[in-house]
Amino acid sequence: MYQNKLFQRTRWQLAGWYTLVMGFILSVCGLGLYEAVDHAHQQTLDRELESVAGTLHDSIETTLQQPGKLNATAQQLLPPRTQHVLGVIHQGDYYIRLLNNSEQVIAVAGFHPEGLPLTSGRVTWQTLEDLQGNRYHQISLPLHTRNNLDWGYMQVGRSLKDIDDYLANVRLILLLGLPIAMVLVGGASWWLAGLAMQPIYQSYSQIQQFTADVAHELRTPLAALGATVESALGMPTLSEAEARDTLRTVERQNRRLTTLVTDLLLLARLERQHVLVHRKCCLNDIINDLVEELAAWAIASEVQLIAEIKVHQQLQIVGDEEQLYRLVSNLIDNAIQYTPAGGVITVRLDRSDRHAVIQVQDTGIGIAPQAQQRIFDRFYRVSSDRSRHTGGSGLGLAIARAIVQAHGGSLQVQSELGKGSTFAIYLPLNISSNINTVKR
Repeated sequence: MYQNKLFQRTRWQLAGWYTLVMGFILSVCGLGLYEAVDHAHQQTLDRELESVAGTLHDSIETTLQQPGKLNATAQQLLPPRTQHVLGVIHQGDYYIRLLNNSEQVIAVAGFHPEGLPLTSGRVTWQTLEDLQGNRYHQISLPLHTRNNLDWGYMQVGRSLKDIDDYLANVRLILLLGLPIAMVLVGGASWWLAGLAMQPIYQSYSQIQQFTADVAHELRTPLAALGATVESALGMPTLSEAEARDTLRTVERQNRRLTTLVTDLLLLARLERQHVLVHRKCCLNDIINDLVEELAAWAIASEVQLIAEIKVHQQLQIVGDEEQLYRLVSNLIDNAIQYTPAGGVITVRLDRSDRHAVIQVQDTGIGIAPQAQQRIFDRFYRVSSDRSRHTGGSGLGLAIARAIVQAHGGSLQVQSELGKGSTFAIYLPLNISSNINTVKR
């Protein structure tokens, strides 16, 4: 499918851009997720430290009597005796330092990391590192005596090792997950780009096929015209009979060209859902007129053409009578062409609750199942050699389907090789709102 370099390159470009955009979005989402997790842990840690420090601060401050001096009562309030405060929140991860007004260490309690720098008690929140590079989060609170004199400062800190380890795991997951996600997104984007380009490629292929088919159909009459004119010009003199023969050949080929161009223009108009004239049409009259007009051709082809009108009243719809006539005529023409001598063609008119139903049934050669989906394509012929013994340009069924669709109906086919085919036309009985009007 993708042998064409243009579509192959376009598919790569679509897949690449989609992967880049999704990679950017995933990166931003991953960064946002990491920041949200980090912020949530930070907020939880701050509240935890405030709770622990506030409890100790309130307990110790009520026992302080002289600035910079720690009495026995205050010492009893420090860990490990205060397990009711620190026991449920990782007592081993906390440390407490009491500083006097000169910011000298008076007492240390709890877990005391080695090489942790001494910092000013005037700064409330701080993040420190010890000699091993472990981080600690610390809060500093001022202490006062019972007489409201400045005693010094209390610093309560907590190890961030568990949080850092957790965040490191989150970063690892994101760093490993992003490339894996990019690979998956790349594969999915390549697949989706292929799906998205299938209709485009099919349309492009149809245009190419249509161009080739039109060129093929035009080449034969143009070549015949050229050969006829060249032959006439090469003759020293032309008799009246020879001149008439030449003109008849030119006229015949010109008629073929005119018919082909007219059919193509009609198809283009119908595919835009434009119906030239719409008015009430009697389907009974159309069927009877066509069967009567084509009876001579059917007799010449040694087939029997029958009309079966199964409705007792005049069946009228709103539409273009000329195009409806062309629709049924094309189907009957095909039936006569592909029905061997002695066969029977039945044109049946009936109705359902909401549709008028026209069936053209024959006992002809039938259509292979694999060809039934393509017989409505332009210039398609079941015969692969495109022989012209049956006449026509391969636009009859394409025009028939376009006319039916322009009238808001549907065209269906049932066929079996060697037993015949049935083409069924379903036209809405109230379609005045389904068709577009173009005034002449």
